[in-house]
Amino acid sequence: MIRFVILLSTFAKIQVYCQTISNSAIVCQPLAAKTRFNNSPAEVRRRHRDRNTGLQDMNSTTAASEKIGFIGLGLMGHGIAKNIVDKGYSLTFLGRKNRAPAQDLLGRGAKEAATSREVAAASDIVFICVTGSREVEAIIRGPGGFKEGLKQGSVVVDCSTSDPTSTVALATELKGLGVDYVDAPLSRTPKEAWEGTLDAMVGASDAVFARLKPVLDTWAGRIVHIGDTGDGHRMKLLNNFISLGYAAIYSEALALAEKVGISPSRFDSVIRNGRMDCGFYQTFMRWTLEGDRDAHKFTIANAFKDLTYLESMAGAAGIANPLGNATKNAFAGAFAAGPADQYVPMLATHIGKVNGVDLTPTKEGEKQTI
Repeated sequence: MIRFVILLSTFAKIQVYCQTISNSAIVCQPLAAKTRFNNSPAEVRRRHRDRNTGLQDMNSTTAASEKIGFIGLGLMGHGIAKNIVDKGYSLTFLGRKNRAPAQDLLGRGAKEAATSREVAAASDIVFICVTGSREVEAIIRGPGGFKEGLKQGSVVVDCSTSDPTSTVALATELKGLGVDYVDAPLSRTPKEAWEGTLDAMVGASDAVFARLKPVLDTWAGRIVHIGDTGDGHRMKLLNNFISLGYAAIYSEALALAEKVGISPSRFDSVIRNGRMDCGFYQTFMRWTLEGDRDAHKFTIANAFKDLTYLESMAGAAGIANPLGNATKNAFAGAFAAGPADQYVPMLATHIGKVNGVDLTPTKEGEKQTI
């Protein structure tokens, strides 16, 4: 099929789109004088999904050369692993107590291993998606861990939000074994993980990034090669500082608004669709306005952990980070009060309670609990 565009100019410019059909017929359609391309985040992710669908056969051919391992079938990891195996890659995973993700992956053709060592031994590229550095270090260094099974030339990719200091140390350690270590932390939610449209910020050499890119494309709609190993986790902490800082500000603003007689819905009527609106604000507010506890499934415990990593990074860099510490302290109180598995939007309820106002939402006529 041949496509070309003819531009005719007299007093006005008219674009004509011509497309050959079979080997002879030509169909021409007038186009708008100016073609505008929609590059919104949603449209970019849609084009990415269409491209992945169209190139699935090609990806399947490429996939045959790389065997993938995966550890961490949690809220984010299950969706990532699902997309890897669905796009044609051979996948070996380590199951967990919650058997539902494992059963789902087995049904899609993946294989289950009994130990981290077995996952590493069966894989060329192995992904880790767990809570943080403590868990990552145990998977790599612990008994029955990666170091007992990794082959020379393998790549380990940490998608967790980890401490950059630990990341760099592990990279140096594995380099001595002929293994590359990459940090590729995530942004967005389990919904995008399942859809294959997560954001990823990747720390890796150019050569290793080029090798990983086809695999990352199976589950990410936006991939940024931010720098060398360690830079992915540094950038992730900065990203979470901003997002969790928003959460702390929204929570305190909602508490103050309620205290002076402005309800959450009236507060929202001004912020929503104004200059202060954003995607994070909209998902955050769904708990307070609608009682939707699953709007943003990122736990307060993980948020607090990430902010302690930020504090450590700032201290090592020798920079004062008063806003980071203030944000951390807002989450510290909610974390201490519990329960540990509550989600970030519920911070507003905690901040309200501390200040003597009730921001607990109502859903279908019933008061919600955290």
